Amino acid sequence: MSSLQVERDGAILRLTLSNPGRRNAITWPMYDALEQIERTVADDHGIRVVMVRGAGGKAFAAGTDIRQFTEFTTAEQGVKYEHRVGRVLESVLRIRVPVVAVVEGPAVGAGLALAACSDLVIATPDALFGAPVARTLGNTLPPLVLARLFQRLGAARTMAMVLTARLLPATELDGFVTDVIEHDQLGEYVDALLDRICANAPMTLWSLKEIERRVLRDGATADADDVLSAVYGSRDFQAGVAAFLNHERAGWEGR
Repeated sequence: MSSLQVERDGAILRLTLSNPGRRNAITWPMYDALEQIERTVADDHGIRVVMVRGAGGKAFAAGTDIRQFTEFTTAEQGVKYEHRVGRVLESVLRIRVPVVAVVEGPAVGAGLALAACSDLVIATPDALFGAPVARTLGNTLPPLVLARLFQRLGAARTMAMVLTARLLPATELDGFVTDVIEHDQLGEYVDALLDRICANAPMTLWSLKEIERRVLRDGATADADDVLSAVYGSRDFQAGVAAFLNHERAGWEGR
């Protein structure tokens, strides 16, 4: 049975895409659960980082579960599907804390899009990324997905990948993949990375994510005075200055 497994582990929210026998392909209930994560994190200021990975260690997510497409009988259903997935991806982009994707095996189609909407992508050497719809289903990619891939991969490399329907290894995706880590070192590496993120100032991490969203949308002239005001007016900033001057480590509250 497919599901999005959600586990609170201290300050870490661990998400596991699980669809046994389907390489963790994403079903409608899994999409619905992913869309709820933004609200879960917004309501719980104790969460400092979100990690998402595929169950079983063999695949991240092999796109949308294709069995669901047999329900489609009209073009409008395809358009609604893309809008639905777009809403989910936009909600992932709005999550206020860093999102770390841990990719083992294929991250294809919607799996690629989900990885692209994460802030950091940690991959194993067997990880593969792509959207080979021109070779497989004969459908297409919506503007939101292409735009995010352009931002993360670059337009030329994205178009070469999708027009040739190639799957690219993590080792060829510098700038998109943060680090490539061997399987036997992955757990220790990811745990250390998540702990490092959790130790950082939450308001700073939120502000960097929010300003990035606005810069990608509006360019260098993006208005972010409200974000700057929230950070400089926070108790964390005052505590950070005092701790720095006293050669101490600040105790961040996230407000």
